[in-house]
Amino acid sequence: MAALALSATACSSDLSTAAPTTTVAPATTAPAPTTTTTMAPQMFDIVGTALSASVFTELAGLVVDAGLVDTLRGPGPFTVFAPTDDAFAKLPVDALHKVEADPKLLATVLTYHVVPGTLKLADLKPGKLTTVAGIDLEVTRDGDKVFINGKQIAAGDVMATNGVIHVMNDVLLPPS
Repeated sequence: MAALALSATACSSDLSTAAPTTTVAPATTAPAPTTTTTMAPQMFDIVGTALSASVFTELAGLVVDAGLVDTLRGPGPFTVFAPTDDAFAKLPVDALHKVEADPKLLATVLTYHVVPGTLKLADLKPGKLTTVAGIDLEVTRDGDKVFINGKQIAAGDVMATNGVIHVMNDVLLPPS
């Protein structure tokens, strides 16, 4: 552009009145605007969500042993009161082995932690809930605290694509 301006001035017949017709704006070196793209957290089904939490390895292994993976990966929706690894560690070893050795009992204990539908903490009202095992759980509340069979929900409303998980620090045992 500057070269064109100079050549236009040089070609003018009256050098004293000729002025450049083009000016060059100063170059700017402002940095390009930066953008940050945040991805929404990926949601998994109940099994994938439990596995990604890394505190349900015992539960996940028992679900595999009981043949319930496909069920809990199904469309649901389900509400799962999921005992942590620490919850299983509280159980007497002989009782845990007895449950693991009996596939029917194992399936009953595990499905005793599952209720049809998506029930967030706010939806859990005092009273009975019928589990997938066909045995009732008792819901009680004390202010914002929610209890299942007298055991407090440690953390709630962990959403999955096919339901919700509530973290339990205790294993729920069906009545004998």
